[in-house]
Order: sequence, then structure tokens, then C-alpha cells
Amino acid sequence: MSESLSVSAPLTAADGEPLKLKLARERRNKQLKAVALVAPLVVFLLLTFLIPIVTLLKRSVDNPEVVTYLPKTTAQIAGWDRKALPSEAVFQAMAQDLTVAREAKTVSEVAKRLNMDISGFRSLIQKTARKMPLELAAGESVRDRFIEIDERWGDPEHWHVIAKNAKSWTPYYLYSSLDLREDKSGSPVMAPEEERAFVNIFGRTLWMSFWVTVWCLLLGYPLAYWLANLPARKSNLLMILVLLPFWTSVLVRVASWIVLLQREGLINSALMNLGIIGEPLQLAFNRVGVYIAMVHILLPFVILPAYSVMKSIPQTYMRAAISLGDHPFAAFWKIYFPQTVAGVAAGALLVFIMCIGYYITPALLGSPEEQMVSYYVAFYTNVTINWGMAAALGSLLLIATMTLYAVYSKLVGANRLSLG
Repeated sequence: MSESLSVSAPLTAADGEPLKLKLARERRNKQLKAVALVAPLVVFLLLTFLIPIVTLLKRSVDNPEVVTYLPKTTAQIAGWDRKALPSEAVFQAMAQDLTVAREAKTVSEVAKRLNMDISGFRSLIQKTARKMPLELAAGESVRDRFIEIDERWGDPEHWHVIAKNAKSWTPYYLYSSLDLREDKSGSPVMAPEEERAFVNIFGRTLWMSFWVTVWCLLLGYPLAYWLANLPARKSNLLMILVLLPFWTSVLVRVASWIVLLQREGLINSALMNLGIIGEPLQLAFNRVGVYIAMVHILLPFVILPAYSVMKSIPQTYMRAAISLGDHPFAAFWKIYFPQTVAGVAAGALLVFIMCIGYYITPALLGSPEEQMVSYYVAFYTNVTINWGMAAALGSLLLIATMTLYAVYSKLVGANRLSLG
């Protein structure tokens, strides 16, 4: 019996092109179309999210003033042993740089930066720049002329500051944001007690955010549970009241709370008319007022994710547990509550992250003791025009946010943020 051996030929389409190549081209075209559809979103995120964040992080360590406006001094002072006064060449380079800076009107930029390290450096730089260019007597050195202009030029500590800033990056702003200072060796040390401020401000920000989150959870969880177990018609109607604050400006809501909480406001007037209190309570322009307004504004951010999860949990689970002899509270704690952890944790994370970046409510409804980190970011941006400090504080807030997200991902799981 003879066997016929057949060799399979490649499959071809009707036009004679190999089917494998045609399928590969179709797959490639679909991939290109998918990339084209996603590309606008990627570009949008790149321009509005990633690039600003990278710029923020870079600005927090950027130190261009001395390198840019004192280039010759920067080059000469690199070889200084930092023991005695710098050499004559360093003083000559400083004189040349200050002469150029005076003509270019950039002296103030250098003076402002150096004044951050030693108070009074601004006046020293500007006073010396006004004497430029120097007119030296026969045999007089530039070093002696500088010390004659101001004896502080004979203090090595001022030259240490120039040498420390003669590089394009610095940890100064990040250290200052954590109440740290650099010693002569460049190591970070805690600032003197009377100069410390930002550690307390960060602690206050986290502490206030924690309590706002706790109150939002205590009020939002039972309310979300109640809404989830109401008939659909009533639940939808009441949900409109939850969403209603989103249609009102935050500024308007804070202003409304000022009217309600002030000493002659509606709340104090009502309590006094009812005889509950004998004199007005201090509810505004302190931490109590800030807590009340922030909880009111942020409460929906706990209710909505919790409600979304609770609505997807069948009510038959609880009835089945109770019918099998379990106590209603035990059934709730063991059966119902674990299924709501993802939504509640997502809401708590959202509220806490929004709290640590809050600005309007503490600024309008709180005293100076209630101002959070974001207030000082705005202060350094708008008042002192100190972009380095503003960027450093913003970078630390970003790190805190990423840390919180990492903790959430570890404890709950980032994949459960979908609230499914």
C-alpha cells in the first residue's frame, strides 16, 4: 500500500497575499489605532501632571543664583581649603563678578539667596556692589579693599556660605522644610529650638487631617449604610442632598460657615434663645470651626465610595447569617463590614490626602495656629517669591501622599480602588 505524502502550502488570501502576513499587518494597524487613540491622553497627562511634578522636584533642590551670577568666583573658590580666608584670586573674581552683576542689575538675586543663610548678607553684597569697579591704590590688594569696605569680608563664615552655594543644586530648602541646618562639614543637624517651625506645622497638618478623616468616617459610614438599605426611590432622592454641596463653591460654603459660627451667628443666637448657653461660644476662627467646615465639605468623599460598595452587597447575606443564629451585630461585623473595607478605606485615603493639601478653609476660618502646610506654600509663592521653599514643602506633601498610597496598597490593595 503506497502512502501519498502531501506538503502543506502556505494559506493565501483571495488576492494571492499570504494570510499570515495579512493578519500581521491588520494586527499592527489595530495597535497603531489604539496608540493614536491613547496618545492625546498621554500627552495631556505628560503636560499637566508629570512635567509639573518633575519641575517641582527639581526646583526644590535647584540653586542657580551663585553659579549663574558669580561664575568666576564659583570657579576660583572651588580650590579653597575653607580654613583661612580665600586667596587673592578669589577676591579678584568676586570683584569682577559684582561689577558685571551691577551692570546687569542681578545683584539682588545673589544677595537674596545668600541672605537666607546669614542674615545681613543682602546688605553686604549690595553695599560692596555699589563700590564696583574698585579703584586700588598702589600696592593695595583686592582683599584689603574688600575688608576696608566692610569688615565682614574678613570673616571666613561668609565665604563658607558662598562656597556652599557655589554649586547648581542644594539640599538647603528640603533641610529648612524639616527644620534642619547644614554644619560646616555639610551634615544635617537640627536647627536651634527658637528657629524650628516646620516640623510642628507638618505635625499639625497630619493631626488635623487625621481627625477630619475620623469624623468623616464616623458620620459617613452609617449614613452610607442607611442610604444603601433604603428603597431605591428614597435613596436616590437623598443622594441628591449628598451631591448638592458639589454644586456650590468651596469659598461660598466656608463663608456660610463663618456666618453661622461667629459669635453673633445663627448657631450662637439659637443656643442662647433656647437657654442652653449664657454667652456666645467661640466656634469660628479656631480649630473647632475648621473641623466643622472641613468635615462638612469632605463628608461626601467618604459617603460616595462607601455607598458604592454597600449597594453591591446583597442584603441576603445578613439575613442568612441571622437566620442561622448569629447575633445581628456579630453578623454585621463578620459578614458585612469586611466587604465594605475597600470602599471605606478608599474614601478615608481620599479625604486624608485632600486634607493635608487644604488651604482655603483653614486660611479663612482658622487662626494662625490652624494654618497647614499648604498655607506656607502659598505664602512662599505669592508673598516672599521663594520658589525653592514652596517647591520643597510641596515635594514633602507629595512624598506624604505617595507614602499614604503605598500604605493603602499594602494593607488593602491598590486593585481594590475600583470599588468593585
